[in-house]
Amino acid sequence: MGSLFSKSVSLRKGLQISDDEFIQLRDFIYEKTGIFVDIKRKYLFESRFSKRIEQLGLTSFADYVTYLKFDTNKNRELNKLFELVTTNETSFYRDVKQLEAFTKNVLKQKLDEQRKAGKLELNIWSAGCSSGEEPYTLAMLILETLRLETPKWRIKITAVDLSQAMIDKAKNGLYQEYAFKTTPDDIRQRYFSKEADGWRIKPAVSRLVTFQQMNLNDRIALKRIPRSHIVFCRNVIIYFDQDMKKRVVSAFYDNLLPNGFLMLGHSETLHKISQTFKPIYHPGTIAYQKEG
Repeated sequence: MGSLFSKSVSLRKGLQISDDEFIQLRDFIYEKTGIFVDIKRKYLFESRFSKRIEQLGLTSFADYVTYLKFDTNKNRELNKLFELVTTNETSFYRDVKQLEAFTKNVLKQKLDEQRKAGKLELNIWSAGCSSGEEPYTLAMLILETLRLETPKWRIKITAVDLSQAMIDKAKNGLYQEYAFKTTPDDIRQRYFSKEADGWRIKPAVSRLVTFQQMNLNDRIALKRIPRSHIVFCRNVIIYFDQDMKKRVVSAFYDNLLPNGFLMLGHSETLHKISQTFKPIYHPGTIAYQKEG
């Protein structure tokens, strides 16, 4: 649910980046994350990275690229880079129509299949989970669906994100008002506790979700995710180039159990990316099913 760079970023006075420096930093980011940034968005690099470069006592973008590649603190700086590369604009119950279609169709179908198979377990992978709003929303949707049946089930939602800072925030589980702009009031009252500093997710929800920092460009790490009945990856692959999209979607396919579903953002599609999924059309969303 994260997105690359906010379109509303205000320009600030800072370091200027040359075309050559932009290409060096862009290629480094692509190598590490698979995220590709067009040169038309060069000003966003200036806006995002100038302050960090100054904090490190460096004087140019070329110096920063050298720091990322060779400094003894380069591994620690990578986490800061990942944090700067992504803007995490999200909220609970975002894209309500898609979530309604998911709950009434995909989730219902999977739960029914598992009941008939005598396997009361459900594994979901939330890829690009940002600060936790998406996987927690999925957990709440499951709790709302199963109700009193919940204790009989083994529910596991594995949530990953590129940014360690976002993972830490998700684990903390404390949210401000803006995170609830699309959340029904009764849901907030049922699944959150009011605290002085905001609203904290209740244990009944958080126990269903595990968080970990992960780079979708790390093929070895991807293989460690438990096999899933459903994969959620919304508003993420639009920031990858075609090659990276194909590699990530292929990893999702391999991870999914037979007849599992891949859910993308409402503006995303597998057209020209993969022919291995069967698109299932529902009001408000497309569910991509792994047949077999």
